[in-house]
Amino acid sequence: MANTGFCAFCCRRKWVKRDWAIATVAITVIIAAVIIVILFFTVFSDSRNRKTSSPTFAPPSAGDFVPLTLLQSAKATGAFCLDGSLPGYHFQKGFGSGSSNWLLHIEGGGWCNSIESCNSRKGTSLGSSNYMEHQVQFSGILSQDPSQNPDFYNWNKVKLRYCDGASFAGHPESEFKNGTELFFRSQLIWEAMMNELLSLGLSKAKEALLTGCSAGGLATFIHCDDFRDQLPKDATVKCLADAGYFLDEPDILGNRTMLAFYRDVLQLQGVAKSLQQDCVGRMEPVKCIFPQEIIKNVKTPFFVVNPAYDSWQIENILVPIGSDPQGYWSSCRLSIKKCDATQIKRLQGYRDAMLKALSMFQRNEEGGMFINSCFSHCQTSYSAWHSPNSPRINNKTMAESVGDWYFNRKESKLIDCPYPCNPTCNNDDYT
Repeated sequence: MANTGFCAFCCRRKWVKRDWAIATVAITVIIAAVIIVILFFTVFSDSRNRKTSSPTFAPPSAGDFVPLTLLQSAKATGAFCLDGSLPGYHFQKGFGSGSSNWLLHIEGGGWCNSIESCNSRKGTSLGSSNYMEHQVQFSGILSQDPSQNPDFYNWNKVKLRYCDGASFAGHPESEFKNGTELFFRSQLIWEAMMNELLSLGLSKAKEALLTGCSAGGLATFIHCDDFRDQLPKDATVKCLADAGYFLDEPDILGNRTMLAFYRDVLQLQGVAKSLQQDCVGRMEPVKCIFPQEIIKNVKTPFFVVNPAYDSWQIENILVPIGSDPQGYWSSCRLSIKKCDATQIKRLQGYRDAMLKALSMFQRNEEGGMFINSCFSHCQTSYSAWHSPNSPRINNKTMAESVGDWYFNRKESKLIDCPYPCNPTCNNDDYT
């Protein structure tokens, strides 16, 4: 029977009062011991996880999210997003040795070149603050973790949200008054943003860096010298554009798609007024929006971060929609790993055009560059900036190269070998 063993043990003799007393004491001791162990580990764990009081200059944890601030002062000047909402920014205060230094990062997100595309855009965070995240996580060049951002981790950092579609360079004179309800006020947004940040302490900056990605990178080219002019004369002020060096190159059919696109943006939003006027006076204004022309006259020290095989440019400038009706490029334009030998040769030609467009700037003594051979786009605001998996040139990350340049530690003009020579690249794959 199943209970035979148990019964044989229990029925040997009847327990007396002494036996019950001993058992009760033993059980009490065991329970007490368990409680003590539980309390010990609870207190120990709590002492490890409890936040201790910190000095006022200590940073929040690296994973903290930074809240959105709407620019209330924009009402007075009419500096509105495409849909008429207030523009916004995210501000994280600096600490310690970085409390007087500022890093501004302009968000990217393309452009709109027609009433239809701007109307579509105003229903997104790229055209309206009504759709912006209330909090964003700062990473890469915006990170407060010194292991991810060794030179700028404790600076005051601001992310300028992009809600206009013209790289902060549009003008209201070009607004349509026929009921479209679109606001082309991006130059006013830039000015209102600067006034706000100057009042928060930027006006007393000792060191400052204006950065931007993609369309924000183009905005950095456009506004770099104006940024410099608004800060103290004895401040160290420099600019960095990430994936903003857009080329005026023909697509695979020989059409200058990007030139035509930018021409529409300029005409629609009156961008020419924000471009260098000596350039606008010498040539067709649309040519003055390309960084190759802008950089010739920028007086402020500048750093260019750009992949030679910029994935956005390959997809939208070299092989834009409509240029490949047979679909020969359908996979290659989205992933360099899926290109055949003929296509790779064409991509090498695009790299050559990129390096040619940068050749004059390469001789600029105050300039810096990090041109890797990755198939990617924006890199500085993500882990590619500085991590074990970051792309490297001569064993240097972007963060190390930019730091060397900004603080004048050494010359920093790095150009990678042609694809596929760099094993540190984490190439985009949009297929």
